[in-house]
Amino acid sequence: MPPPSLQAPAAVVMVRPRHFTPNPETAADNAFQARTAGQPPDETARRAYAEVSDAAARLQDAGVRVHLFEDDGRRHTPDSVFPNNWFSTHAGGHVALYPMFAPSRRRERRSDIIEGLKAEYRVQDVIDYSGLEQDGMFLEGTGAMVLDHVARIAYTAQSNRANAVALERFCTHFNFEPMAFATADAQGQPCYHTNVMLCVGTDFALGGFYLIADPQRRATVRERLREGGRELIELDAHQIGEFAGNALELTGRRGQRLLALSERACASLTRGQKAVIERSATLLPLRVPTLELAGGSVRCMLAGIHLARRHAAFSRPARAPAASSGDSDHIAPADIMFERNSASALIR
Repeated sequence: MPPPSLQAPAAVVMVRPRHFTPNPETAADNAFQARTAGQPPDETARRAYAEVSDAAARLQDAGVRVHLFEDDGRRHTPDSVFPNNWFSTHAGGHVALYPMFAPSRRRERRSDIIEGLKAEYRVQDVIDYSGLEQDGMFLEGTGAMVLDHVARIAYTAQSNRANAVALERFCTHFNFEPMAFATADAQGQPCYHTNVMLCVGTDFALGGFYLIADPQRRATVRERLREGGRELIELDAHQIGEFAGNALELTGRRGQRLLALSERACASLTRGQKAVIERSATLLPLRVPTLELAGGSVRCMLAGIHLARRHAAFSRPARAPAASSGDSDHIAPADIMFERNSASALIR
């Protein structure tokens, strides 16, 4: 059994949307977002619902605890499938709530999810940065920041969604060193989120380092990642476009490390790159082509839980139910948790 890793959580929160669609509010600065090519909205939503259900079941089968919450769409939250942007959890019982750039994304914050975490895990405090939205300052969680939980570094691509003042406040409160840098793709557009270009695992890091505009800063980022003994996997423009940087290391059954990523991302990796990853983690490709239309992939779907549990693990793990949009009231009795979206349970 490999030693436990602070970098690889053993549990995640996922949100299963009933009315998923690529969000027009976020399209302006998200170069990864795509059109649905004339597909009827109901079919897009059905496929997205099924993809989340299947991904949750595969993670659970691999030994990851999945807390799966429903979003019935009544609050018009097309990006709710990406909960890692509005909250994060941290060792020692700390939770952060983040200021979101798009107004529709601010409605994703849900008190029922936070209360569910408090019931299952030891939460000491919740620090809410969402008031910064009124001052035009945004920091979209572990999309805007890729956190090295071991070296305590917050790698951050500068963008509309990663304000420098908000970043400093978070890093001061949570004891991270800010490592911000400017990025530019072939069209000169910055990366909207750091987690589409960088994944930091325990023993490796995947990165589109070519996107970091300043050569000296690029060298510094590489150097800091290597300091902990990580092997760097350089991703090219095609691989970044295939979401190869949008991955998350997790801990599964018997402490086995996993790298959750999309099938599309995994297919873009070379044999040599896969070999480096597989020296310390098992690749876990998930099929999410519909969800990727929104400009995010598997890492965006997973809010890692870095909190200590209140209870011993249940003796009989539950499985995700079949992908049916009709069983919104189902609450599983064990590790995989389903809850309904309630308007009264939303953080405002």
